[in-house]
Amino acid sequence: MNNEETRSVTHWTTQETAKMALVTSLYVVVTIALSVISFGAVQIRLSEMFNYLALYNKRYIWAVTLGVVIANFWSPNGLLDVVVGSICTFLVLVVNQYVTKRIKNMKYKMVVTAIVFALSMFTVAGQLTILYDLPFFYNWLIIGIGELLSMTVGGIIIYAVGKKIDLTK
Repeated sequence: MNNEETRSVTHWTTQETAKMALVTSLYVVVTIALSVISFGAVQIRLSEMFNYLALYNKRYIWAVTLGVVIANFWSPNGLLDVVVGSICTFLVLVVNQYVTKRIKNMKYKMVVTAIVFALSMFTVAGQLTILYDLPFFYNWLIIGIGELLSMTVGGIIIYAVGKKIDLTK
């Protein structure tokens, strides 16, 4: 085992912390800049593309989760979206890491990731059903399609970036 493999989460280097902060910031900025399509019953949150970074390095699970925490403070659903959205993002990122860990081809990993995240949108549909008495399954379908669309566009971008830059480091 090398040093990187044995180091625990609490011992991130300054460089690793800076990369995580950059991803967190980008998630927040993209979400807020596109807030008109980032929140609500019909949403295409393009910042969800950063979910793919966890496929390259698990430290990005924390970076994306923190990005969701901060970005969701601007949600019209208030603290409920901050808490539920953040916890669900963290859990789905962890589950997705487990589901995709044996897949070697990055394109296949990304397809599975897009599907996992689209299916996970039942959490957002549930919030909208509770808060606004909106129809659960219809919202799950619409939000899931929006997530699949944003993950597809984002996947193309992250895959292209990953070909030029080593995202595992």
